[in-house]
Amino acid sequence: MLQQEPIAALATAPGIGAIAVIRVSGDKAIEVTNRIFRGKNLLEQPSHTVHFGTIRDTENVIIDEVLVAVFRSPASFTKEDVVEISCHGSDYIIRQILRLLLKEGVRMAQPGEFTQRAFLNGQFDLVQAEAVADLIAADSEATHRTALTQLRGGFSKKLKELRQQLIDFAALIELELDFGEEDVEFARRDDLRRLVLAIQRVLRPLIDSFSVGNAIKNGVPTVIVGKPNAGKSTLLNALLNEEKAIVSNIPGTTRDLIEDELFIDGIRFRFIDTAGLREATDAIEAIGVERTKQQLAKASIVIYLFDAAEMELSELSEIEQDLQQRAVPYLLVANKTDKLAQDELHNWQLHFGDQLVPIQANTGKNIPEMTQQLVRFVKTNAQTSSNTVVTNMRHFEHLSQTEAALSRVLDGLDTDVSPDWLVMDIRDALRHLGELTGEITTDDLLETIFSRFCIGK
Repeated sequence: MLQQEPIAALATAPGIGAIAVIRVSGDKAIEVTNRIFRGKNLLEQPSHTVHFGTIRDTENVIIDEVLVAVFRSPASFTKEDVVEISCHGSDYIIRQILRLLLKEGVRMAQPGEFTQRAFLNGQFDLVQAEAVADLIAADSEATHRTALTQLRGGFSKKLKELRQQLIDFAALIELELDFGEEDVEFARRDDLRRLVLAIQRVLRPLIDSFSVGNAIKNGVPTVIVGKPNAGKSTLLNALLNEEKAIVSNIPGTTRDLIEDELFIDGIRFRFIDTAGLREATDAIEAIGVERTKQQLAKASIVIYLFDAAEMELSELSEIEQDLQQRAVPYLLVANKTDKLAQDELHNWQLHFGDQLVPIQANTGKNIPEMTQQLVRFVKTNAQTSSNTVVTNMRHFEHLSQTEAALSRVLDGLDTDVSPDWLVMDIRDALRHLGELTGEITTDDLLETIFSRFCIGK
């Protein structure tokens, strides 16, 4: 394996801290570090060992006491020789150590260059490489779990196996083209159909999981809607445990969207308080109502909040029918239930079952039960979609394009098209699968992906 020129960067977050880690990777990374290190001779040390010593400048002045970890190729993150210098987290010390490394011929790393080298050296595929950035950015249990699954191979290993089988079929069909005048068939069409259907069975759950995965990654948009004075702003304040929204008895107080985030059982929810749904009395309120409708169209979960003492059973049934047509999870939340008699509340629950949760937003009663229902919605959808959840738009697009190309292959088999047309659609599917996992790449693609990484990764 060819090692590239040595690069260095701060691998920990910038700023003053107890410890900072400077990573060096590439040709002669160990030798270069050894020139500024005073302690054991790093060139003689085995891989995966840590050594105490000092970093000194050209005049033998001590810069810092450090620990140096040695990782020899190919048993390292980049599969190159790697050294990690753990020093004190002073900006001055970090600058001095990097300055000494640069004097010895090391250059500063570009964003994501360590991970890019790991990918180029075959440490993992492109899906796994992108998962490194997702893992670093993970801010909840759900995003961490999803990124870790992708980092460990996720769906890409299975797709690689199926892609290779499709390559074998494409080669046989192209061989048929060389014997076109002899009417021979090297690739059995029934076997090809079974393979295409097998690949689609893997692709479709992944494609369907994107709506859930994207919500998990960016926060589940949860829209609180209802009539004016139903208690939407009071509910938002109770969820966030702060006075985020203005609460008033005057109908139409909320005229714009109020949004904030809350982590519940490791899942990030984006709660959006909206203007009350009614006939607007002025132009500004009309804009607010229109924005409410726009948020409803983009919601992953809808909370329909209503005043239990003011709502008729028949009216709520009509509202539920409208929510069902939106094809997203919804919750009917009965507020101000202290105004209801016990038998009235029982009648509500008997009619709407688990879809209805009675609460008192002003006291917080039953709000934990409501939030647990929201968590169940997300977890149920994630399990229904796939064991592996797709969160990356690039992955979703390539999976969708692959599925479309394979559908054209099936259409071609049904209509008995000529092998040259069949192989064109197979090649299209192979191209998208290859670009997904990184078996087919361009410099522009790699630059776009790795430029989003932090410098030290």
